Formats: sequence, structure tokens, C-alpha cells
Amino acid sequence: FHGAMAAMAAIKGMMCSARGLSPALGAVARGSAGSSLRAMTSGAGANGDFHRMTYVPRPGDGQTKTITLLPGDGIGPEVTRCATQVVEALKAPIRWERFDEASGANEDGTPKEEVPTDVVESIRRNRVCLKGTLWAPLYKENTNTQSLNVMLRKELDLYANLVHAFSIPGLKTRHDDVDIVIVRENTEGEYSGLEHEVVPGVVESLKVITEKASTRVAEYAFEYATKNNRKKVTSVHKANIMKKADGLFLACCRKIAEEYPDITYEEKIIDNCCMQLVKDPSQFDVLVMPNLYGDIVSDLCAGLVGGLGLTPSINIGDNGMALAEAVHGTAPDIAGQDLANPTALLLSSVMMLRHIGFTSYADRIENGLLSTIAEGKHLTGDLGGRSSTTDFTNAVCDKL
Repeated sequence: FHGAMAAMAAIKGMMCSARGLSPALGAVARGSAGSSLRAMTSGAGANGDFHRMTYVPRPGDGQTKTITLLPGDGIGPEVTRCATQVVEALKAPIRWERFDEASGANEDGTPKEEVPTDVVESIRRNRVCLKGTLWAPLYKENTNTQSLNVMLRKELDLYANLVHAFSIPGLKTRHDDVDIVIVRENTEGEYSGLEHEVVPGVVESLKVITEKASTRVAEYAFEYATKNNRKKVTSVHKANIMKKADGLFLACCRKIAEEYPDITYEEKIIDNCCMQLVKDPSQFDVLVMPNLYGDIVSDLCAGLVGGLGLTPSINIGDNGMALAEAVHGTAPDIAGQDLANPTALLLSSVMMLRHIGFTSYADRIENGLLSTIAEGKHLTGDLGGRSSTTDFTNAVCDKL
């Protein structure tokens, strides 16, 4: 039996790797975020106690994996410290290759113009990275270079940004049935960095849409839907106005949709999509869209489930390369005060662990984290509690 199961797992891994995808693809089956917790609590007592999950090691769980760690700026070092503490509490076979000095700013406070070479080489070598946000200025004289966050995704060709927004048990929000995955094209669009001043007072910014980038992100969205038991993919666009650029993106999505007859395909104009998300998010499943729309919709969906402090993401490239990071920024107003909510980066770590095949560890972190939130005794200020970052993390560790 065990030999047969191992063989099936190996075949699944080979099928996914043939397309450069992880068997887990960052999240498990539809409703995963809440379903594992609900299954776990189905026999919970009146006092809300949770049953402990039995950990059953699988072949390969003991093989050490080296992962690049970029703590980043602002609250980045605090929340990444929480993530490494939880991973180490599980005794997961992970070795961190740390770059604590990596920052978006130089010592004099000016923005850096490029990602350090040793950081890029480390991620290419290890193929997986856990990252806090790097500081980025709102304005730069040199528009040929962008924020280091964007530059890093482009340099590593991490073409798909995956954000999972889901309702967390125990947190009251306007909607309690949100379970949406946003697949955002990550390398072009309005983030191409092609801007110039034509004449004083007139600025031109170019939006670039290519068939190659649009096709591969559409294919990723449909592959994700198929492997995670999702039923529908919605392409988000503004082709009624940008007929050439967004028209090309839609054409690529339609072509890929034909290869997946079991997945329902629909299209929504971006402004209508935002309104529909606020009115009834349950109508959406997987959303795929160009770069800027994805940035906006990701934050909108984060707002539906409680905020940026709860929303994980992972950036995916070919051949299994992945960079997991939270959706939120550096939050300099609370940096260094032990106030940050580490949930987003912890859930991003869960996505990363599933991506590299450490599913058992991912499940235990997810269940420990969600049960801590549902219990409500150790919540950070943004969730209505008074606990510090340290107290919250310790509470999660106690439930592992």
C-alpha cells in the first residue's frame, strides 16, 4: 500500500513538474483554508478545544531543503522571525540562507538601484525564497529602475503571482464565504517601467502586453484550477477601452480555456469585477488578470477577509522557482514595536512549504495558526486583540 501511494505521488509530481508547476501550487483543494480547520474542529468540545492532528511522515520529509531568506524592511524582520520560529518549532528540515542586510534603501536613505547579485544568485541556486517586503519610494528620479520587489520578480521571471483570499473562522467580516484565488501576470503591463517625459508637463507611460506572458499566466490559472478542484476561471480586463492590449490578453485566455472544457470560463470588465466582488464574492473562484488589475484586486480581496495582514501570496516561475511573500508593505509606523500581525507571512510560508512538497509541515502550521485565531485569546491589534507579535507567535507554536 505504502509503495503504491509513493508511486502515485511520484507520478503526480512528474506530471506537474513537466509544466514547471508544483503538485500543491500554493494551496490545497477548494475551501482548503477553512476546510482543514473545520474537519479538525468537528469534534471540538464546548470550550472550543481543538483535536490534535496526527503527523504521518511521508518519504522525503526528512531531506533538508535550503531556502533563501530575505527579512526585508519595516516589519519584515519581525514577521519573518515569526515564520522561522514556527518552522523551527516543527523541526522541519529547512536550512535558511539569510540575507539580513538586504534592503530597498542605501545607508543614506536613498533607494537602491538594483538587487544585490548574491541575493539573486542564492534564489536561483535554491529555487525557493521567503521574503519580507523591501522598502520602495513613492517617487524616483531614475524611472528606468523600479522597486526592488518588482525588479526581483522580473529578474527571476516569476511570471505568476498567486494570492489566496479566504474567510478565516473566528473573524467576523461582511462576508463569511470568501474563497478566491487571484492569479496576476507579474512581469509586464503597466509595471514594465517604460516612462518618459515627452515635453515638460507631459509624461508618457507604456503598457506592454505580450502573447507569451499572457498565455503562460492563463495556462497557470487553468492548471491551478484543475489541480485544486476549482470550477471556474474568470478573466479580468478592460478590453472595451484598451482593445489591442487587453484584447490580446483576452484572446490568449480564450485559447487556453478551450483546452480545459471541464472548467467554466467567463470574462469580467475590471470595474464591474470590483463592484461584484464587494456585492457577492462567492460568485468568484479563480481570477486571472494583467499586472495592475491584479495588484488592485488582490488588495480589494484582502479587505473582504479582514485586511492585508491576513492575505498570503507566492510568486511562481518555471522549473519550480518560487518566492513567497506577504501582500502587505513595510508598515514603518509600527515597525520595531512588536505589534505586527505575522499571519500573512505565516500563510505565505504554508504556500511555500506545499510548493516544495513539505505538505505535512504546511498543514500543521496552517491548523495551528487558524485555531489560534479562532480561539481569540492571542490576537494582534489589527484583529481586535491586544497581544504582541511575540505572544501571537508563541501561541501558534503551542498548538503545533
